[in-house]
Amino acid sequence: MLLSVFGRNTRRSFSTFFFISKRFIRPTSIPTRTTAFPTNTADLKLRCTEFDQHGIVKTTAGDIRKSEFCQQHSLLPRDLRTIDTRSVNQKPSILVRSEAILINMAHMRALLKSDLVVLFDTFGSTNSYNQSVFVYDLQERLRSKNDQLPFEFKALEAILISVTSSMQSELEALEGPVNRLLDDLEGLVDIEESVNQERLKDLLHLSKKLSKFEHDVSSVRDAIDELLEFDDDLAAMYLTAKKSGFSRDASDHEEVELLLEAYLKQTEEIANETSRLISNLKSTEDVVQLTLDLSRNALMWFDIRLTMVTLSASVVSVYGALFGMNMKNYFEDDPFAFGLVSGVALLSGAGAFFVTLRKLKTLARIRS
Repeated sequence: MLLSVFGRNTRRSFSTFFFISKRFIRPTSIPTRTTAFPTNTADLKLRCTEFDQHGIVKTTAGDIRKSEFCQQHSLLPRDLRTIDTRSVNQKPSILVRSEAILINMAHMRALLKSDLVVLFDTFGSTNSYNQSVFVYDLQERLRSKNDQLPFEFKALEAILISVTSSMQSELEALEGPVNRLLDDLEGLVDIEESVNQERLKDLLHLSKKLSKFEHDVSSVRDAIDELLEFDDDLAAMYLTAKKSGFSRDASDHEEVELLLEAYLKQTEEIANETSRLISNLKSTEDVVQLTLDLSRNALMWFDIRLTMVTLSASVVSVYGALFGMNMKNYFEDDPFAFGLVSGVALLSGAGAFFVTLRKLKTLARIRS
């Protein structure tokens, strides 16, 4: 009886506690933190300007996804690496694909088709002067009816003209300071007046700029030369004929070959002129280095002779130190002691000088 009452009361208290806890104790939800991974959409897009077959601008600095661009022009994603507008040190190249030609040279990054020219721009940058001149020249060439070249070759020639003109202008901008510096350093008379620190800095600065420019010109020359070695690629560059259904043999590419060889020759002339300037700079550097070495050797010889004289004077001063001590040496009363000691001291100093001089000449003879 007591157990049943006790059990009933226990069940009633437990149900009351559960009701109260369910009513007043709300379940708290654990906040979840979502991490948003930043995505740079600019890496997936290209900024480009398109020209139609009449030279009219279809799109100006328009953004397009790389995937869509590859689908529109029958390209592979890896083909876009050659015209990556975010990379400054891209190797110049001319890639021939089934329906397009990809060009990356100097300041030019473009895609050529049988009826379309696409120029690629870098995000966040404005068109340079060379690109502005190129756009005007490209439009004039595409609108011209006198030129019998196919559409893609007109655009290709405009690109090659822009690249070679840009390199020629840069060469002329470097040639003036280099020639002035060489003229200043040509007649070296006084090393302290002619070869100062500022001119040495100018010499080093121009040498670095010329070396970089030579590398850039050589890269463009190698890209054109490499394309000329493959007959299949040259024949595949006739995009207009291919679109019209006329396929060309691998050996039928005389027109584009002559076009590329003409600008290859201009590029080689620029490279040879750059090599000549670098050779003149290196010769001047050798002369300056030789002059500085001679000056350094003269200073070293002067320091060695001064050390020899100091050594001889030290030998002579030893006698004075010995006889200057406050000790009786019984030479004070001798009338010939001063002359004898002085003569021996001078002879010792002269002997030390001539012995070291002879040793120095022997070492110099062995070294030479």
